[in-house]
Amino acid sequence: MVLAAVVLVAAAAGAGAAVTCGDAVNALVPCGPFLVGAAGGDQPGATCCGSARALRSMAATADARRALCRCLEQSGPSFGVLPDRARRLPALCKLGLAIPVGAGTDCSKIS
Repeated sequence: MVLAAVVLVAAAAGAGAAVTCGDAVNALVPCGPFLVGAAGGDQPGATCCGSARALRSMAATADARRALCRCLEQSGPSFGVLPDRARRLPALCKLGLAIPVGAGTDCSKIS
């Protein structure tokens, strides 16, 4: 569930303190039903999108966004995140991002 949200966070600039991988995973818990395709999780809810926006704003530097990207890439599969859902989350939450999500994502290129 975290993979999609982390990638969207990793690509967006914002203001705030650095965020840990654990913080990122916890922030995206409300997105879980959508990201794993659970029953009733056809769309991300308002709480999910709000958490994703808050997490994005905490990734204030390129280094922080790259670290979040790596965190989500590594932790997403263990939570059963569906790559297609992860790719759709930024648009559905109107985060203004269009970032490829998945095994081919190169976190080192995130600015």
